[in-house]
Amino acid sequence: MPYKEIIKQIMIDNKLSQQGIADILEVNQTTVSQWLLGNKKPGYDSIMQIYEKFGIEPNLLFGIDK
Repeated sequence: MPYKEIIKQIMIDNKLSQQGIADILEVNQTTVSQWLLGNKKPGYDSIMQIYEKFGIEPNLLFGIDK
């Protein structure tokens, strides 16, 4: 599952808006929108925040199945 689908699922599971997840991950809403559109990938800090806040392994976030 690509990162944008995982982020969408996190939002659904946690009943979060784009602004809600942006606040948790300490990014702006536009950044989350760009992730969801597939125009931009999360950077290192955001990847670590997703891992720490939601338990999503970085490898899983980018479809690496090792």
